[in-house]
Amino acid sequence: MKNDKKTRAQSQEMAREYDLSGKKGVRGKYYRAYRQGHTVRITQQDGTVQENYFTLQDGAVMLEPDVRQYFPDSQSVNTALRSLIALIPSNHTRKRKPNAS
Repeated sequence: MKNDKKTRAQSQEMAREYDLSGKKGVRGKYYRAYRQGHTVRITQQDGTVQENYFTLQDGAVMLEPDVRQYFPDSQSVNTALRSLIALIPSNHTRKRKPNAS
């Protein structure tokens, strides 16, 4: 199969009906709601609806985009946090929230 640069460029372009340049969208409109959890509904071919609810897993942290550029993976986040933990005085006692279970 021939590798055609023009065809590849056209396939990567956004279709005209998806052009959002003239729209007045609101950045982050659903941000807080998404972080609290969200439901995904999938309509099957037979008409039934499958509903899945997603939240951040226990212990998961969502990084802001400006932070993510410096910490692209778990290892980099953990390394940075461990270096900060080393700065905490050893006589410091951390207050823990009681388990809600």
